[in-house]
Amino acid sequence: MACASGRAVAEAAVAGARPAPPVGTRATAAQLRQSGLVVESPSQQFREEILRRIAVARAQGRSREEAMAALFPRTVLPQSTYEDIVTALVSGAHILFFGPSGAGKTSLAKELWDLFPKGAWVVQGCPVLDHPFSLTDPAVAMRFPPCPVCRRRFAPGGEVANFAAEKVDAAKIPAEFVALREGYGFARLQGSSEVFPDHLTGNLNLRRLEELGDPMSPLVLEPGKLLQANRGMLLCDEIGKLPLGTQNVLLQALQEGTVTPSKSRESFPGSFVAICTSNLSDLDNINDPLSDRLTSLHIGFNPHHAENRRIVELGRAAVDGVYVPEVLLDAGVRVIETWRRKMSDDNPDIGEVGSNRTLLDVAHRTGAIAELAEHPIPTPEDLRAGLLHAMRGRIRARSGDSFNQNERRVLEFLDRYTEPALKRSAGIYWCRYFRSVLRENTGEGEATVAEGRRLKGDAELIEQVAQGAAIFPKFRPFVTYVAEREHVPASVRPVDAGVASFGLLERYSLFSCTEGETDDGPLD
Repeated sequence: MACASGRAVAEAAVAGARPAPPVGTRATAAQLRQSGLVVESPSQQFREEILRRIAVARAQGRSREEAMAALFPRTVLPQSTYEDIVTALVSGAHILFFGPSGAGKTSLAKELWDLFPKGAWVVQGCPVLDHPFSLTDPAVAMRFPPCPVCRRRFAPGGEVANFAAEKVDAAKIPAEFVALREGYGFARLQGSSEVFPDHLTGNLNLRRLEELGDPMSPLVLEPGKLLQANRGMLLCDEIGKLPLGTQNVLLQALQEGTVTPSKSRESFPGSFVAICTSNLSDLDNINDPLSDRLTSLHIGFNPHHAENRRIVELGRAAVDGVYVPEVLLDAGVRVIETWRRKMSDDNPDIGEVGSNRTLLDVAHRTGAIAELAEHPIPTPEDLRAGLLHAMRGRIRARSGDSFNQNERRVLEFLDRYTEPALKRSAGIYWCRYFRSVLRENTGEGEATVAEGRRLKGDAELIEQVAQGAAIFPKFRPFVTYVAEREHVPASVRPVDAGVASFGLLERYSLFSCTEGETDDGPLD
């Protein structure tokens, strides 16, 4: 009892001393000061949120490694990569994820935004979410300068030259607690040669320009991506594709926390956490000063079979689809893993054939092909067709001849490695059942196989088992094992799934176990 009480106290302590107010709560800067509100940069907020979550997980009994991995529930990475990411963020760094196309860099970056704390006190009506204390505290204003719009709004006589934070009445600064969202605390930028500096800084609002008549006034500026990211996060995909002039605009924000639009006489705040991605081929296009401001972390393909299986399982959990037996799913993963090991990754035309996107596509394409062929449960032939469809779809089509040549490479590869993958997956599946359920009892194994062979192909007997007839007692535990292990959906009867899996094992495993065979072993 004392231990449980101590854990509850620990969880309460690390969960945060002061709960966030409801979104839409209003106050004044003076009231926030009296409440003891602390001003933190976006990187400090991110740091505190990460440490808080790790502490909560540790208080719940998770290991340090498990606590770090739990920060990324939809991403499967090596433990060392989790540690590198968390270390960089806790230290306050901006990040550049680089690696092969399709390795999951963008998905990881978006998961960091999900992790970022969303609540913030802002000046009510501010277009770039100024902190209320930026207008009332000289020290805060020095660190996080208020935007020109708010300086005019709260300066004596509306004259920006008269603005001084120490002279502003904090009781007259309206504040609101908001949830950061896209365009307001979060901005996403897709790198390309057509992204010009104005995309980052902002463009003129023609209606306001017509009203004010001064194109250089900050009041006519429609905030660009860097201003939209203020107080939160900027996600920049393929940063190496940005023109150098555009990269320099981003560099100013990372160096100074401010942005100076070419269409304005004054600077705006641009304080955010930058999460960038780049393919390997674009790394040389990132200018050195900007690269120096980013912590580079390599995101590659997972080398371990179990982790690649988790990627597929996470992907399928988010999409309704046709049931695909585990033996086929597992074999599909092995084929893609073998492609990664065997084929050159420096050929841009086939660089994505072995990507994580292909890994996820195989299961979906296999299910779709089986459904169109009116197969109740996918077959090995459906798997091979699904592999071809998914892998061929990732070939970069530069010309008809090159596409046809690469397609032949995929076909030859599948001819060589699909069956070995099926044999490996079927063998390991049977061995797991034989060891974990049958406890390596050879007699029980032989009885299971004998009943499975009698049942397979006999629709009448299968129907009797489905209706609950007390027959085939040795095969029933195998049906239960398949249904529970594979989370067979309600649309598929457990006995049908069990018989289908048994048929795969009979075809490919011969119900034998190879001593010392592991998930990560090569197919040849």
